[in-house]
Amino acid sequence: MEPIAEISDDDIAAMWATNVGGLLRMTRSLLPLLEASGNGHVVNIGSIAGFETYPGGAGYTAAKHAVRAITRTLRIELLGKPIRVTEVAPGLVATEFSTVRFRGDAGKAAEVYEGMTPLTPDDVADCVAWAVTRPRHVDIDEIVIRPVDQATATNVARSE
Repeated sequence: MEPIAEISDDDIAAMWATNVGGLLRMTRSLLPLLEASGNGHVVNIGSIAGFETYPGGAGYTAAKHAVRAITRTLRIELLGKPIRVTEVAPGLVATEFSTVRFRGDAGKAAEVYEGMTPLTPDDVADCVAWAVTRPRHVDIDEIVIRPVDQATATNVARSE
């Protein structure tokens, strides 16, 4: 949540190692098996932060923009091969994400979801399950999923 002028090198490295390096390494490792299966499917979990930005989010949004770019590039690189590629890009999901973002401050993390109904991990999993169960000739390029109470990364309707 730090502005660019204040973000630490450790936070930058962690965000990129997890969201970009890990994704690239895992995908590279599994591609031969997916192709050999004759019916592979790569599903990357992105975020609405992959196509929106907000103050204090440059490190995270940049990493999620990279996930989006990797997913789109992979789709082109695998054209003609028996591997589908999907990105699921959720908005606010009630997970440990906010606790990590606020460095273990459970109170601050809970405030993110106050007065609104966020998505659940099951909501996101349902989207993944739907995408991977389409007929083999159907590729769901992307799914954007947000709570009804969220219009953008920063526009959230909250009840009193």
